[in-house]
Amino acid sequence: MSNGIAIFKKQLKDTMKNKTVLIQFVMFPVLTVIMNRAIKIDGMPERFFVTMFATMYVAMAPLTGIAAIIAEEKEKNTLRVLLMSNVKPYEYLAGIGSYVWFACMLGSAVICAEGSYGPEASVSFMLIMAVGILASLLIGAAIGTGSRTQMQATSLTVPVMLIVSFLPMLATFNTTIAKIAKYMYAEQVSRMLSEVGNLQVEPYRLCIVAVNIGFACVAFRAAYKKCGLA
Repeated sequence: MSNGIAIFKKQLKDTMKNKTVLIQFVMFPVLTVIMNRAIKIDGMPERFFVTMFATMYVAMAPLTGIAAIIAEEKEKNTLRVLLMSNVKPYEYLAGIGSYVWFACMLGSAVICAEGSYGPEASVSFMLIMAVGILASLLIGAAIGTGSRTQMQATSLTVPVMLIVSFLPMLATFNTTIAKIAKYMYAEQVSRMLSEVGNLQVEPYRLCIVAVNIGFACVAFRAAYKKCGLA
């Protein structure tokens, strides 16, 4: 636990110096505030920008953030130094993962506040965001752990991020894409966020999200063993 907390604090300081990672956590909350207040169009659904940017935030920020952090520390041999200092691999990954999850939840709180939800709706919103962030976190950790360099991690992260983040948006305009997108956790997160305040949690939605998280766990475990951390 102490090692995990130390890693958490270390990453907090590193992020303040690494603008590339910091912007991942800040960009979408800021865009939500600007767009939600600046653009008012007749007939536009309520909280349109809140839901849209929240979904994109879930799909992009944790995935790219943790992949970049892990890959960079592997490339610069920082991870090797930590492992030689009696820090267990799972302690390192738990510290990094909890940091990215916490940072993304802070951004989610900003987006939630901009939506002006009531107390119960705010709790539902944050719970949905927490689960979606966890799924993206595991995918990003698998990519970062399995990559030898930060450049390789970026080349793998970008197509995955684009698929996960833009499928829900494309699904609203194309019924064929919608049939495929419904099996992605990001699409289910998007649908549940749009129904916050009148949310009915259906079992099939939970099953789809759980299966997606399960696949992400399998991918992460495979990458974990492949790079020799196990």
